[in-house]
Amino acid sequence: MADNIARVFAAAIAADPARPLLTWYDDATGERTELSGATLANWVAKTANLLVDELGLSPGDPAGVLLPPHWQTAAVLLGCWSAGLTVRDEPGDVDVLFAAADRVTEVDAWPAGDRYALALAPFAAPLREVPAGFADYVVEVRTQGDHFTPSAQGGPTDAALLAQADARATALGISPGDRLLIDAATHPDPRDWLLAPLVRQATIVLTGNADRSRFPARTTTERTTHTLP
Repeated sequence: MADNIARVFAAAIAADPARPLLTWYDDATGERTELSGATLANWVAKTANLLVDELGLSPGDPAGVLLPPHWQTAAVLLGCWSAGLTVRDEPGDVDVLFAAADRVTEVDAWPAGDRYALALAPFAAPLREVPAGFADYVVEVRTQGDHFTPSAQGGPTDAALLAQADARATALGISPGDRLLIDAATHPDPRDWLLAPLVRQATIVLTGNADRSRFPARTTTERTTHTLP
């Protein structure tokens, strides 16, 4: 079993960086955003550069991520893991915090040196109003470099996370090369909707505010092979 999330991500896109890796739907707004492996990798590299070059963070430093399943969440998480950070599961002191705009009121439980808010809007639009004490993630990350070289050792939690993701991939019936249709509300844990597909080199069709009545047609249009239970 691989013990480095950055290498697992690289392996998942190596064969065909141009193929759709993560397709995001929001059935409440009608949004559809498709990211190739190369495009997502660019967002991941920019996020890691923000953390390392801009903030000076080091492997093992703690990060908080108060974000729902979303394509931008994938960029944030993979950027944190590429930088070797430890993404905390429970509130506490962190060096950096990423929060959805509707969760910024939770910041008192997550004391952080640097805070970034995300609108999670279509087309990666910036926030209309940036909350006090926060910077806008999509504005800040776009100025960062397009390439990042992850640590060869990975982060201190990588091995455990990947082992858990591999077990979840087996439990969820994910096969190598699958194209997965995923209801974000049913599978909010990134070990399910993000890491488990990556360890199987599967691609992802992730749906927020899912209207299940649309799933049969989406299976055809997106050519999905498996819907997570």
